[in-house]
Amino acid sequence: MDGVRWLDSGEQRIWRSFLRATSQIERELDRDLQERDGLTLVEYGILVTLSESEGRRMRMRGLADSVIVSKSRLSHQIARLERAGHVRREDCSEDRRGSWAVLTDQGAALLERAAAGHAAKVRARVFDRLTPDQVAVLGEVMAALEVAPVRRAGR
Repeated sequence: MDGVRWLDSGEQRIWRSFLRATSQIERELDRDLQERDGLTLVEYGILVTLSESEGRRMRMRGLADSVIVSKSRLSHQIARLERAGHVRREDCSEDRRGSWAVLTDQGAALLERAAAGHAAKVRARVFDRLTPDQVAVLGEVMAALEVAPVRRAGR
């Protein structure tokens, strides 16, 4: 393992803290959404993404990239949302293998009901714990860490 730049003890501590914090936040937000609105955090993200898309619809492949889940997990989540009447699938006339996920009026109404509680939980769990300077630094750090998804061949 020649040439490996191992994490020093301070970096290791920060890295593990980052993993714990993001896992805890995600778990708390998921539990809160499920208890209040019957949605998982991933499903909430799907509804938000569709609501912000032109025509409240998006190709399944692009949606999977946007909400950062595998195509198989997205398909499972869309099927659940479809059964509940929050999303519908439409065939893509340009590409017979592709399909669209479309936010229904019922899904938009659920999202509207869920959004205020979710925003309050995010604020309480993240932003209210930080000073304005820390929020600015967090934004800079996240911008530095966030990268566009890498597209693999055949996708």
